[in-house]
Amino acid sequence: MGASKSVPQKSIHEFTVKDIKGKNVDLSIYKGKVLLVVNVASKCGFTSTNYTQLSQLYNQFKDQGFEILAFPCNQFLKQEPGTSQEAQEFACIRFSAEYTIFQKVRVNGSNAAPVYKFLKASKGGFLSSSIKWNFTKFLVDKEGQVVRRYGSTTPPLSIKADIQKALGEN
Repeated sequence: MGASKSVPQKSIHEFTVKDIKGKNVDLSIYKGKVLLVVNVASKCGFTSTNYTQLSQLYNQFKDQGFEILAFPCNQFLKQEPGTSQEAQEFACIRFSAEYTIFQKVRVNGSNAAPVYKFLKASKGGFLSSSIKWNFTKFLVDKEGQVVRRYGSTTPPLSIKADIQKALGEN
């Protein structure tokens, strides 16, 4: 269930990523929390539904040890063209996002963010491990292991039961 041989890390907690200001964030701060990691974009057909429902999920479960880690990405038809700061402002102002939005990343290719190489190695997608589009979601358990991967067309509210299970709710 861990990562492939090309990714030596065995937990998302072993990674450091950049916040929107370029400062390092050690993902070990999320140990003991259930995470939903999402590549986001502001100009995608899935934007409104996903941002709205991500905020609803976050508000419902944040006090129970649930966090959303959003990574803006401009790899799919350049649908996140602005800066990381602009992506955060868009999500926070238009969709009242209170969860963490990190610095823009690449999710595919040789320059993909290491955390995304780990996520993809842990749970491949349909036909290949590549991220196919914006709003691909990875559910990560309290130990930092990827539990499940969801495609862009999966609305966030439809995975509520999986989040509850990961949190240990009945």
